[in-house]
Amino acid sequence: QVQLVESGGGLVQAGGSLRLSCVASGGTFSSLAIGWFRQAPEKEREFVAAISYARVGTYADSVKGRFAISRDNAKNTVYLQMNSLKPEDTAVYYCASRWYIATMAVDEYDYWGQGTQVTVSS
Repeated sequence: QVQLVESGGGLVQAGGSLRLSCVASGGTFSSLAIGWFRQAPEKEREFVAAISYARVGTYADSVKGRFAISRDNAKNTVYLQMNSLKPEDTAVYYCASRWYIATMAVDEYDYWGQGTQVTVSS
């Protein structure tokens, strides 16, 4: 099993930045794709960004140009740098893992972290 722990959420004003971290254990990290998803109250969980085992990033249209995903295999960590934050980015952010290839589908990821709250005020 893969265990994932997110951190880095918080309260930020619109236009500000946050960096989320996802630390993995229990798997061969370099073989994993890691995705970031978010869920706002009364909304379905949606794809944000993902990075493959080969370090190829994929982004939702809503965050392209604002968010950047990266990984540090030596630290078993994936980061999500979030810039130019908007109130509509407010959600619980989750990281999740699957093997090798980054996809955009919630149901294609096997293991999930507990989530970290991001709140963007206007």
